Amino acid sequence: MPDHTACHAVRVRNVTLPAPMLVAGGVGCLLAGALTGYVLAPHKHSHDTATVHSFNTKTSQLCLSGGSVSDDSGVTDDGYLCGVLRRSNNQAAPRAGQKFRYVVIRTSGTANGEKQHQTVIYGTVVN
Repeated sequence: MPDHTACHAVRVRNVTLPAPMLVAGGVGCLLAGALTGYVLAPHKHSHDTATVHSFNTKTSQLCLSGGSVSDDSGVTDDGYLCGVLRRSNNQAAPRAGQKFRYVVIRTSGTANGEKQHQTVIYGTVVN
């Protein structure tokens, strides 16, 4: 029976990499992923504990005082850090005097040709 294989077809052998090369490639991929995550991750937040000064349930406006608030760049002249509280529906509203663990995220943008800034506070009462 005649051989009908194409003249340019050549048998190819399996090629195996040495184990150290395989490990080095895996480590390189992990490092590249970690570096990419660090560079692309947002770094506009701070996490600390303070005392609830006031909370308006209608507007969700929360003002914190004491603790780490004094180190924050968004503190009012009275020494309060105020912003809109974002919380889950089943979470109780904070009351004045309670300890509160929080994360602050500041947003900015343009609406109707005017610059807008907002301070958003995510957190929960600490028992």
